[in-house]
Amino acid sequence: MGYKTVYRDVMKTYEEARENANVLQQRRKDSLYTSIPRLAEIDSDLAALGLALVKQTLAGDEAGLSKTRDKAVRLEHEKSELLCTNHIPEGYLGAVYGCRNCQDTGYLPANPGEIVERCSCLKQRLIEAYYSLSNVKGILEEENFDNFDYRCFSPNIIEEEGISPQNHMGAVHRMATDFVNDFAKGFNNLLLYGAAGLGKTFICHCIAKDLLDAGYTVLYLTAPRLFKVIEDYRFNRDALKEPGEMIDAITDVDLLILDDLGAEFMTVVTSSALFDLVNQRLLAKKPMVISTNLPPDELVHHYSARIVSRFTGYYRMIKFIGEDIRVKKKYGGRYAAV
Repeated sequence: MGYKTVYRDVMKTYEEARENANVLQQRRKDSLYTSIPRLAEIDSDLAALGLALVKQTLAGDEAGLSKTRDKAVRLEHEKSELLCTNHIPEGYLGAVYGCRNCQDTGYLPANPGEIVERCSCLKQRLIEAYYSLSNVKGILEEENFDNFDYRCFSPNIIEEEGISPQNHMGAVHRMATDFVNDFAKGFNNLLLYGAAGLGKTFICHCIAKDLLDAGYTVLYLTAPRLFKVIEDYRFNRDALKEPGEMIDAITDVDLLILDDLGAEFMTVVTSSALFDLVNQRLLAKKPMVISTNLPPDELVHHYSARIVSRFTGYYRMIKFIGEDIRVKKKYGGRYAAV
């Protein structure tokens, strides 16, 4: 599955779910009709009464409508008593949908003239599908708050920082968990910056894991991938199967994580796209977590002042310090905990 066909592939799962629900429903009916023949008669009579009601409504036959409705009520009552007597649970003969809200269509029922809205289950399935494409879903089993290890960071104080990386990461850990715990209470954004290999992506994964587990929609994208998606949408839209699906996910998701900002090939288009995205999510109060190897003073040189002003004004800036921990973790190196 590629992101260009995600929507189509997800909707196929809904079609399969509805088919399975219909098959199961028919099997249950056949079984009950065999063991309780009267149920088959009642359902057949109810179907006939339904057609009669339509004809009587069109003909304006009020007297006929009243009699038909009364007969249908009596049959429904008899059916309920039969099911109860035979210890058949209520709703057993109905379709068994995975989502009761949309009945496995992906869209909520709407009255004529109303805008049809996507069900929350469809939104989540699309996000999970896009998330799987980022190749980090399996990583979250390893990179999460439960596996956060302070011993990977040096306990030695960095003189110019006045704190050790180990103690500093303790503070970063608290800020990240606070972000997760307060997610439903307010609108907050994070910008994680510092040299490569200091744990920024790990913290992004930790945040993603906890919020996904809490039922929020989360999309993780590296900056190069994000801008490739935007570029495809702007310049190759006609070639895409579902041109707006990924863009909708990027703008609508509860939390967008943009990792490794600054690693993309910078153009006027990418700078404009970044501003539009950041500004749009700010206006919609949709949080973002951004990581970058660029310090704040270099961000100004890479991106427009209006973008950086959004970061400084609406994002909590969290600096990462210390030495590259990837090599140390690769060889199992640990420091003593403080």
